[in-house]
Amino acid sequence: MILDSKIPEGPLAEKWDKHKFNVKLVNPANKRKYDIIVVGTGLAGASAAATLAELGYNVKAFCYQDSPRRAHSIAAQGGINAAKNYQNDGDSVYRLFYDTIKGGDYRAREANVYRLAQVSVNIIDQCVAQGVPFAREYGGLLANRSFGGAQVSRTFYARGQTGQQLLLGAYSALNRQIAYGKVKMYPRTEMLDLVMVDGKARGIITRHLITGKIESHSAHAVILATGGYGNVFYLSTNAMGSNATAAWRAYKKGAFFANPCFTQIHPTCIPVSGGYQSKLTLMSESLRNDGRVWVPKAVGDNRAPGQIPEDERDYFLERKYPSFGNLVPRDVASRNAKLACDEGRGVGTTKLAVYLDFADAIKREGLEKISQKYGNLFDMYAKITGENPYEQPMRIYPAVHYTMGGLWVDYNLMTTVPGLYATGECNFSDHGANRLGASALMQGLADGYFVIPYTIGDYLAQNPTTRVETSHPAFKEAEAAVRADVDKLLSINGSRTVDDFHKALGHIMWDYCGMARNAEGLQYAKQEIRKLREAFWSDVKILGTNEELNITLEKAGRVADFLELGELMVDDALNRNESCGGHFREEYQTPENEALRDDENYTYVAAWQYTGPNQPAVLHKEELKFENVKLTQRSYK
Repeated sequence: MILDSKIPEGPLAEKWDKHKFNVKLVNPANKRKYDIIVVGTGLAGASAAATLAELGYNVKAFCYQDSPRRAHSIAAQGGINAAKNYQNDGDSVYRLFYDTIKGGDYRAREANVYRLAQVSVNIIDQCVAQGVPFAREYGGLLANRSFGGAQVSRTFYARGQTGQQLLLGAYSALNRQIAYGKVKMYPRTEMLDLVMVDGKARGIITRHLITGKIESHSAHAVILATGGYGNVFYLSTNAMGSNATAAWRAYKKGAFFANPCFTQIHPTCIPVSGGYQSKLTLMSESLRNDGRVWVPKAVGDNRAPGQIPEDERDYFLERKYPSFGNLVPRDVASRNAKLACDEGRGVGTTKLAVYLDFADAIKREGLEKISQKYGNLFDMYAKITGENPYEQPMRIYPAVHYTMGGLWVDYNLMTTVPGLYATGECNFSDHGANRLGASALMQGLADGYFVIPYTIGDYLAQNPTTRVETSHPAFKEAEAAVRADVDKLLSINGSRTVDDFHKALGHIMWDYCGMARNAEGLQYAKQEIRKLREAFWSDVKILGTNEELNITLEKAGRVADFLELGELMVDDALNRNESCGGHFREEYQTPENEALRDDENYTYVAAWQYTGPNQPAVLHKEELKFENVKLTQRSYK
């Protein structure tokens, strides 16, 4: 199969505007004849559902939470990028585009990234109109701060709760359409399969998480906005319920999965504290604006931070990367923190941490000013650790945070399954091998508010308005398959808990496919995952029945998918014999321990096709062309 990215012809800066003019339109009277399913109600899903309903489409929106406002987008802290250049510091649409391409280590599509930069300026206006309380300067203008991978201040923020405030804006727009009857909301409902009719996506199969009822829902198109798959590592900054099931079931129905090994490790996370921990807590990248990262110069220095004089401290990011300092991209900061700890210079009881120190910032700006910027983040750190970050440095260590890989989509955000779209973190399209901070919120809202409303219309206008009833054999067959999977899980009655299997998978993935990978470790991981998957299907213990609230059953289905996805991630990492961004193969690095790309052989998107149970996935390549940015070895020095 040839992957057609459907990138429009013409100059980069004109592609999106020309494409919007050339797409087919659905007239207002016909929009009410089309039904659209949106799975997921985070920023990408809520904004898409609200906007499509506003246009006149009939929308069904699904989320597994009890309310759309509980989507994991609320956890985003530091900000959202936009090329407004309010600071008059040299920013522009092109500079945001360039920073994003470079930050992704030249493994993203130029056309998609440039469109993202263009649309970013509209997102801020939209959110301000919704009442999002962005921070403002003394004169009333919106404030900006810096984030990693950029030398300009383009990040808009609402203290340390930007994601929550943005989601409340989208949630209010969604509620308005629910009240109008244009959106029908299905909370506590999980998608378990995609339904295909005549080769097109025409609906989904769901399970109600309270009653266990399995139902069919039909539509003319399906949009997945279900986030990333970081919980394949068990411990991550993701909400515990975040999962890959919707995307993975779509993959098994023909949607290619792209770049699964591109996972992001965030450098600014509260370190693991014990074996019973269920998730990790992120400390916003915005803290690196004022916090200085350091470790002792001497190996095994166990003194308290206040007892270590300045000349015995190594501010290693400032030393290695003088141009960017503490604001290098996340993959660079994470690898250097790991390197310092591997050298025996880590801090804290586990020695798997580095310091993030605000003493200089407090001395320079005053405690009150720092509190205004980061107060809720400091409070959160103090509650979790019992330490006062105003008086002593925070301890941080890298953790799994975001997944750049996801379902392959073309320029219109359509997967390889006609009528199936993927938006936000669910797709692979905009971040390459590493996402710059404050770009996740930007992509989610860009896709939902400003891209999918145009591109889905082009597809619908070329397809009849005839509805497919849920009595169609394709729906009945899919329902039966879902019930069979549920019954199979419940019938095993083994001796090991679901969490036990999940933790075991997480250890394998973190140890061998985490911050650093090598061929030997990846081959070992592949064998171990297969063994673990066999053990899961013979020895997992699930209590209760389907016809009730059964959280263990929910988790079991998700972990079963993670066990398959984990192997694909390993295959993808083994295939890519280079280092780039978040994919760091130890065999491929510069003498300075930087990622060493192989542009001659790996300048492509790896899109994997499902071929059947226990069969190897087939690799398809979308060659990446760089006509506007020169491929160079990435440097932040």
